[in-house]
Amino acid sequence: MYDFNYHRPKSLADVAKTLAGKDEAKLVAGGMTLIPTLKQRLARPSDLVDLGLVGELKGIKKDGNAVVIGAMTTHADVAASAEVKKAIPALAALADGIGDPQVRNRGTIGGSIANADPAADYPAGVVALGATIVTNKRKIAADDFFKGLFETALQADEIVTAVSFPIPEKSGYAKFPNPASRYAVVGVFVSKAGGAVRVAVTGAGPSVFRLKDAEAALGKSFSAAALDGLKVKADGLNADIHASAEYRAHLVGVMAKRAVQAAG
Repeated sequence: MYDFNYHRPKSLADVAKTLAGKDEAKLVAGGMTLIPTLKQRLARPSDLVDLGLVGELKGIKKDGNAVVIGAMTTHADVAASAEVKKAIPALAALADGIGDPQVRNRGTIGGSIANADPAADYPAGVVALGATIVTNKRKIAADDFFKGLFETALQADEIVTAVSFPIPEKSGYAKFPNPASRYAVVGVFVSKAGGAVRVAVTGAGPSVFRLKDAEAALGKSFSAAALDGLKVKADGLNADIHASAEYRAHLVGVMAKRAVQAAG
């Protein structure tokens, strides 16, 4: 691990001030990805800005027809939230299936989406539910947020403060987990709201993506049977020791059906 300056501000305003003028500074949320990266000397930030004491970034509330989750809210808190379980049970189930208890009690929703790991669970929920990412500067639609492999629309000094999830009529999530890490080899989140259906896939490609053919089929009939014969091309999908691109393409169809079944 290389040397760095460590900061622990107590307010969002202080975080912004600390980041100002520091081109090589990094924000620390739960540290689930950054800390191992530092230990392996794969990153060399000049400053680490710990968000752990910024209370205004934590919490869950219902705001009209949306559930708003603070960026520093842990996966465990989302999974246990009565508000989330009532309004968007699929999101609570997604959070409950992330990693292991240590990860769920340290990792945060803001850290997860800002990192944009291609196998993370939250991006599928964020995109499928048509969420809005709120930062200290603006609001970003889910479809505009994830840009590619570990790449988002966030600017260098921009801070995710919350994620606002519209409450759907129905939603469901299903994933084929890596048996060790519990990351999604393939995960599919489906939602239906006001006649519109959204289907988002994580784990299969370099970044989360929408499955438009599945959306069209489910828009006509929101049932697992509507996805019979769905063909997903393997071109451009991930391939590694855990699954080939062709196997991931197959899993997308299987997990999509299971997600619809989970939605009920």
